[in-house]
Amino acid sequence: MLDAFANIGTGGPIILLLAFMSVFSLALIVYKIAQLAPVTKGAATRDRALASFEAGNPEDAQRTAEDGSAPADRVLAFAIGALRKGRSGPALMTELMRRGNEELAQMNSHIRLLELIAMISPLLGLLGTVLGMIQSFQELELAEGAANASVLAGGIWQALLTTAAGLLVAIPAAVGATLLSGRAERGAQMIEGAIAQLMLIADQPSK
Repeated sequence: MLDAFANIGTGGPIILLLAFMSVFSLALIVYKIAQLAPVTKGAATRDRALASFEAGNPEDAQRTAEDGSAPADRVLAFAIGALRKGRSGPALMTELMRRGNEELAQMNSHIRLLELIAMISPLLGLLGTVLGMIQSFQELELAEGAANASVLAGGIWQALLTTAAGLLVAIPAAVGATLLSGRAERGAQMIEGAIAQLMLIADQPSK
């Protein structure tokens, strides 16, 4: 396999690097899909927890929220527990914001790395093409015009191959980063929605 990359000329090491980046980015996408799978789930569980809290059963509401696996469930369970202990006001909201930001940071972890791969892969491919073209024209100059068109064309297609490889790496990474970021944002919106509903219920005057 390494011999095949070597036959590509100056683009061989770059294609080898792009191949590694491709495998890494695909593995990272699969990992993030598995990690973010539960972040938009659990709406029914949170609704039951909020209904229990509104019915005057905060202990049952906290247990219900703790059974969930989504970030919104964890933040909601903490908020209900804090309200049970009599905590409220700006201090509680600040702590909830901090926890929400931590959950969002965890959901967004490594997505920037995918964005970086999507950005630099085409540049690496272009670099390989430029180096390959330089090598081809150097060979043409050394041949003093004796090189035939097929030799020159072979050097050019080998050079352009790195650009194609760079795009093949960049496109899945860019698509994956965009879709995963969108899922993380939806997870953050669910955290905000659950806390807003809880605070609205908590602020209702007792009957």
